Amino acid sequence: MEVKIDESWKKALKDEFSKDYFGEIVGFLRMEKAAGKTIYPPGGLIFNAFNLTPFDKVKVVLLGQDPYHGQGQAHGLCFSVQDGIKPPPSLVNIYKEINKDIGLPIPNHGNLTKWAQQGVMMLNASLTVRKGEPMSHARIGWADFTNAVIRKISDQKQGVVFLLWGKFAQEKQVLIDETKHRILKAAHPSPYSADAGFFGCRHFSQANEYLMKEGLDPIDWSL
Repeated sequence: MEVKIDESWKKALKDEFSKDYFGEIVGFLRMEKAAGKTIYPPGGLIFNAFNLTPFDKVKVVLLGQDPYHGQGQAHGLCFSVQDGIKPPPSLVNIYKEINKDIGLPIPNHGNLTKWAQQGVMMLNASLTVRKGEPMSHARIGWADFTNAVIRKISDQKQGVVFLLWGKFAQEKQVLIDETKHRILKAAHPSPYSADAGFFGCRHFSQANEYLMKEGLDPIDWSL
């Protein structure tokens, strides 16, 4: 099966693309399309996180759960929205924490492509969703694929920062070798939980301190 994805990832994940579950994901998405369902993000952006952040460039992994399900929002990077779309509440809270942590101004847009291009892998557990129906593709096999991605990064790389925000992301901790990588955990930045430990977590400065200790360039979190 020919998957349109960056060559470094194609090589790293070649075994996954040939597994039955991946064929079932593709079949399911084709069925949805044939039934007239609108799927987000658009086909060419499903693997956007992989294409913007090649395997050998991954320095930070930010885990999300489900793509945004509103029109024009999702573009394959967790927490990020396309240009012209108002930043969602969780992203606004991320900006507030960056502002408090390292003093950067709060951006007026929600497109995080600049982070991805510097090595921040913004990975949702599900890579697609049906329009207006959150979590509608959560059980079609994407978790098998994205768990394999996390394991592959953990096994084959050294000194990666994993940002695990909220209970769902923290359940992925078992996939990561903590002797080789840095895990930073906090509450989810959602308005419902940001006050319970996301605000004040200082993950952005901590991630950069760790990267520099590993001899890597820090992330420029400005947008």
